[in-house]
Amino acid sequence: MKNEELTSGDRTGVGSKVLGLTIGLFAIISILIGFDIAADYRAGTDPRHVLTEGSVMVLALIGLVVLWRQFRSVQLKAEQLKSDLEAARVEAARFRQEAHEALRGLGDAIDRQFTRWSLSPAESEVALLLLKGFSHKEIAALRSTSETTIRQQGLAVYRKSGLRSRAELSAFFLEDLLLPTDQR
Repeated sequence: MKNEELTSGDRTGVGSKVLGLTIGLFAIISILIGFDIAADYRAGTDPRHVLTEGSVMVLALIGLVVLWRQFRSVQLKAEQLKSDLEAARVEAARFRQEAHEALRGLGDAIDRQFTRWSLSPAESEVALLLLKGFSHKEIAALRSTSETTIRQQGLAVYRKSGLRSRAELSAFFLEDLLLPTDQR
């Protein structure tokens, strides 16, 4: 990966691989110890030595079981995370679609009101940028014109709309959005 952070899924995958390799290593150690015990027993090695190696083998097998359970737990958590992530993606896509439709409707309503007020295209654009919270200076830079021109167009918007300020312009369009749902 190029200078990208590991995602949660990537980290879980790496952790699962490490855990899987560790389980494999414990399994190999257990098998090798088993072969050694069998060889020592056939060779007539001191029973205390065989018992000690048997104890080490039991500990390795216990470690193997503990790691296997941990491995399964990580796999189940990873599957649950993938499922939760997919559900969140579906929910986010649904919300974006609903919000897009609502915002498109709001944009259409704003355009219709600008037409009722007989705003010119330039005045409509300035009014929309004022609604978005841009300063006169920022609007002038965006429209490649002077700040004085923007102020004059803003005053024309207020005069034609019968409103007195940016706050009243914003309130005109947003007031109903802030009401509780049952009062809209």
